[in-house]
Amino acid sequence: MNLTHLRVLEAVARCGSVTEAAKELHYSQPSVSHHLGRLEAATGARLVQRVGRGIRLTPEGDLLAQRAREIIGRVDAASVELAAQVGLRAGRVRVAGFQTVLSTIVPRAAAELAARHPGIELNLVDVHPVEGLRMLRDGHVDITLVFRHAHTPDEEEGFRLTHLLDDPLYLISKEPDQRLEDHRDAAWVGGCERCREALVTVCERAGFVPRIAYSSDDMVVIQSLVASGMGVATLPGLALQAHRTPGIHATEIAGNTRQIFAVTYGEPPDPPATTALIEILRSVR
Repeated sequence: MNLTHLRVLEAVARCGSVTEAAKELHYSQPSVSHHLGRLEAATGARLVQRVGRGIRLTPEGDLLAQRAREIIGRVDAASVELAAQVGLRAGRVRVAGFQTVLSTIVPRAAAELAARHPGIELNLVDVHPVEGLRMLRDGHVDITLVFRHAHTPDEEEGFRLTHLLDDPLYLISKEPDQRLEDHRDAAWVGGCERCREALVTVCERAGFVPRIAYSSDDMVVIQSLVASGMGVATLPGLALQAHRTPGIHATEIAGNTRQIFAVTYGEPPDPPATTALIEILRSVR
């Protein structure tokens, strides 16, 4: 007996016919019949019998097919475990991310990755989520970190999202304990399209349309403008973890969060190094 013979027998037992087993294994029908014949010769037992125009397994064939399924499962599991072990001793994972994750959770994850798997090389690039998804689809990175609001359109087919955390939204002002409604006539600082849309949405829910007088994606610039009394803004919690300008106050806007995802592309499974980093990203805060 060899593993190929056992795979053929297991496929015939599961598919119920030589024809279907041949399709699944990408063999010709004569090739499947040949392997079954060789297996019968090796075991000295009749494993299949003809019924009309088809075949069925004998009791001996059923018994061996069950054992074949166990053997194949163990061999496949060993192959996956070995590939993962080898893959985690060396390799590379390329990550595209945006400013607030690259300055908060990613450094902690990178340190943990280096401690657990020192042979893995980590490459990082700072880009907007839209550009990061394009790089992922084109094969230039292995993981793209993105944020999504409730109204963000779904990513196109082929992208697989792993949820990492929920990031609350804060009102940034010079005075403590402020409400959105207190600034209906104020100047606002808006960011990128995704962030600005979130700002407009929360303000509209509060009953007004914000007057966006300044535009910046830089969390330091935004906080500096607010601290100087130039206006007010909204910022996610990760931005405040990364940098906090003296003289500003942050008030959480209840019921408004953005979700942070790690995105991969194509059919699973992901390479071992990619999977390892995603698992670490899910565990750090």
